[in-house]
Amino acid sequence: MAIGWVAQVVLRLWLYRQHTGPVANPDETGYLLAARWLTGGPGADLTGFTFYQGGYPLLLAPVFWVTRDPVVAYRLVVVVGSMVAAGAFPLAYLLLRRLGAGRRAAMAAAFAGGLSPSLLLFSGLALADAILPTLVLAWLVALHDLAARGSAGAGVLAGGLAGFAMTVHLRGTVVLAVTVLAMLAMTALLPARRRAAVAGLVTAVVVAVAGTVLNRALSAALYPGGPRDLSGILAGRLAGLDGQAWALAGAAGQLWYLVVATWGLAGVGIAGAVAVVARRSAPGPRRFLAAVLLVTTLGIAYASSAALPDEHRVGNYAYGRYLACVAIAWTLAGLLVLARAGRRAVVRHALAAAGLLAVTGGVVVRYAGDRLQRYAFIAFDFPEVIFLTRVRDSFDLVAASAVTLALLACLTGAALLTARRAWPAVVAALALTNVVFAADLAPKSAPAAGPDWLPVLTGPGRVAVDRQVKWNVRALLAYRVSWTEIEHFDRTPPDGVCTAVVPPDAGPPPEGWTATGAGGARQGWTTWVDARCPGGTSPRGS
Repeated sequence: MAIGWVAQVVLRLWLYRQHTGPVANPDETGYLLAARWLTGGPGADLTGFTFYQGGYPLLLAPVFWVTRDPVVAYRLVVVVGSMVAAGAFPLAYLLLRRLGAGRRAAMAAAFAGGLSPSLLLFSGLALADAILPTLVLAWLVALHDLAARGSAGAGVLAGGLAGFAMTVHLRGTVVLAVTVLAMLAMTALLPARRRAAVAGLVTAVVVAVAGTVLNRALSAALYPGGPRDLSGILAGRLAGLDGQAWALAGAAGQLWYLVVATWGLAGVGIAGAVAVVARRSAPGPRRFLAAVLLVTTLGIAYASSAALPDEHRVGNYAYGRYLACVAIAWTLAGLLVLARAGRRAVVRHALAAAGLLAVTGGVVVRYAGDRLQRYAFIAFDFPEVIFLTRVRDSFDLVAASAVTLALLACLTGAALLTARRAWPAVVAALALTNVVFAADLAPKSAPAAGPDWLPVLTGPGRVAVDRQVKWNVRALLAYRVSWTEIEHFDRTPPDGVCTAVVPPDAGPPPEGWTATGAGGARQGWTTWVDARCPGGTSPRGS
């Protein structure tokens, strides 16, 4: 187990060995700034941006106790994310063992599952998505133990993890809501589990309240003018038929992507979970866990789609990131079905998975129409689709679906042809696909040496940025400038500021200021320096 965990960590560090700073912005920057602020470092003004909650930055805070250097800190964040994401391997093993898999089969399947895209893609980035899949797996293991044994410790752990998930991301609010409903039902219907469920409920409430206090403090400090109102968007969508159509179609797109991103296994797992919930003879803890995972998945897909602003991008209609936190759980469920069900059941579940893929894909095409070609295609939104279709600049739903069905047929064929030895065959097929994906994900060469597109600023001295400068420049500089909090102004730099970053069309600098660098219209910035600042900043173009 230890060797496998180390191997998973090393793989991630190798994949992201060339990352020295945020690439997914403003998300990464928001989390990094929150972690730095929690350790007493400079804050920032992120007014108008999405609110990046404080649970994940809490895990990153020790990095900023060690160093304030932006590059060194980011590399350490990659280490933290890799270690936590690799933790999905032992947790997947525990979950499979609790669901009846043998020791060797569970170990091999957990290791292969640990190489899944949802656990590789975000582990090298400063995103909450790096830890959410591991958090969800730990939560599922604790809920199973609560249902199976009535363990108070399991109840406390499940409640604490749900409360922490709410502190990490809005998706965690769905996890918390499902946990509260499940434990209330357990309290009412299962007297033998009542004490453990009550302990879990109390823990969930306490942790959620503490997380709310943390998030409010963080919001007041880094979002003085308020964050983007996603709750308002959500409420508006739920109140009208057009909004409901958007939310339901987007949820279907997320389910389509979930099946595609797991090579069809999530579809098999969902079909298996529905069958388990419907079968009264199934063991109680398994029915409970299947129902919890189904409700959580549908809740996240629906709520996240309803709250998603229309940004005129293809990802508004088919998106995988929000359900990536449950992808590994559904991958394991699909493996269990293929490796342990009878041949007829395997065929039925595979056909059900193909049907789910076809129906959800059809909903996406019907609702989005030609917007799938007209709207912006952002490669970061579609890594698994790009891997399957080999097309990097446009969205091809039909091709991605066809390749997924082919992979599903291979996995199903491996299960059918090997009969009693289905575990090794199915796990080997999954491992091979995941390894090929990892090889495709790996950087092919080192980035070209040279300066990047941002102004290079060195301290000490106050730094201010004109509000007309592009948002991505403002967000990235807030993290790059590690010695002071960046100030904002309109047209005229505040008194006492040593360096100002202004839009390229700002004209000549005021009296006493000198233009020292220009990124041009494409980069969207020009730098001015106040020569009256002794020992002030010395910006240069890059």
